[in-house]
Amino acid sequence: MLPFWLTTFTLAAAQQSPSACTLAGPPVEARWTGTIPPASTAAVPLRVIANLPLPGTTSRFDYQSLEPDAGRLFISHMGAGQLVVFDVRAERVIGNLEGFQRVTGVLAVPAEHRTYASVTGAHAVMVVNDSTFRIVARVPGPSFPDGIAYAPDERRVFVSDESGQRDFAIDGRTNRVVTPIELGGEAGNTQYDSGSHCVIVAVQTANQLAVIDPATATIVRRITLDRVVRHPHGVYIDAPHRLAFIAGQESATLGVLDLQTLQLRQVLPIGSDPDVLAFDPTLGRLYVAAESGVVAVFAEQDGALTQLGWYRTPWAHTVAVDPATHRVYLPLANVSGHPVLRVLSPTDSH
Repeated sequence: MLPFWLTTFTLAAAQQSPSACTLAGPPVEARWTGTIPPASTAAVPLRVIANLPLPGTTSRFDYQSLEPDAGRLFISHMGAGQLVVFDVRAERVIGNLEGFQRVTGVLAVPAEHRTYASVTGAHAVMVVNDSTFRIVARVPGPSFPDGIAYAPDERRVFVSDESGQRDFAIDGRTNRVVTPIELGGEAGNTQYDSGSHCVIVAVQTANQLAVIDPATATIVRRITLDRVVRHPHGVYIDAPHRLAFIAGQESATLGVLDLQTLQLRQVLPIGSDPDVLAFDPTLGRLYVAAESGVVAVFAEQDGALTQLGWYRTPWAHTVAVDPATHRVYLPLANVSGHPVLRVLSPTDSH
C-alpha cells in the first residue's frame, strides 16, 4: 500500500495531467527529399449552390468555426468588427454580434457551451455564450490574438499571439489566463491533436512547429520544417491518420507531416499566401484557402493526398466545411457590392 503522501501526490498529478502529451522529445528536423509536383489542371472540383447574403460592410472575413450538432457557423467579419452567426440548416443569419474589433480567430467549443473569438482590436479573447450569443467574459493579454484550439481533458483554450510571439493558455472554467508560452517567433495557427493529446502551434518566423503539453502549458518539442514549407501559418491536424497539414505562406506549398515519424511525406503546390484549412473527415477532402483567391482541393487516401483541382474566386481565403452535408462555405467580402456566404458542393461527393 502506498504511503498517504505518495497517494495524495499521485492523485493530484492525475488530476492535473489526465493524459500525457505523447509527442514530447528532443528537437527534430522534418526533412523533404522529393520533388514538388506541378499544380493540378483538373476540372474544378466544386459547384456553387448559392450566394447567401451576409450583414456588414464589404470588408475582410477571417476564420470560421462550425458547431456540427447545432448547425451554427460562427464567422469572423474582421473588417466590420462583427461576429456573424449563420444557421447552415435554415440558411440564414441568426446573429450579428457587435464589439469585435478586428476579430480574427474563432472557435466554437460545445463542451463549454462557449465560442471564443480573438479580438485583435481589444488585445483580448472574447468568450460568448453559444446559445444566447452574449459576451460572458473578456480575457486580456495577447497583443494580436489569432488561431484558437481547445484541449478537452484539461479544459484549456490555447490562443496564438501572432505579433507577441507567444501562445496563451486560458482556463475554460474561469476564463482566466493560466500562462503565456514564449514561442521564439511569430505565432501562426494553433491546433489540438487528439491523437497525441498535444497542442501544436506554427511558429512562422522560426519555420517550426512547437509542441505544447496542455497540462503543463510548456513546450515539450520543436519540429523544424524543411524550407520547402516556408513561413508556416495555417495548420490542420488529421488525428486519426496521424497527419498534420501545414501551409507555407511564403512558399505557397502544403507540407504533409507524418506525426509518427515527424518527417514530411509530401509537399504539394497550393495558392499563393495560403491562410485557412478545412477538412471533411467523412469524405476525406482537404480544402486550403489562400489570399490569392485560390481554394486548393485534395483527396486523402491511405495517408496521402491527391490533387483534385483549384477553385478560384476573389476574397476566398477562409473556408469551412460541414462533414454531415459536405457543403463548403466561403464568406466573400464583395460580390456585386455586397458580402455573401458562398455555399458549394463537391462535384463528386455522391
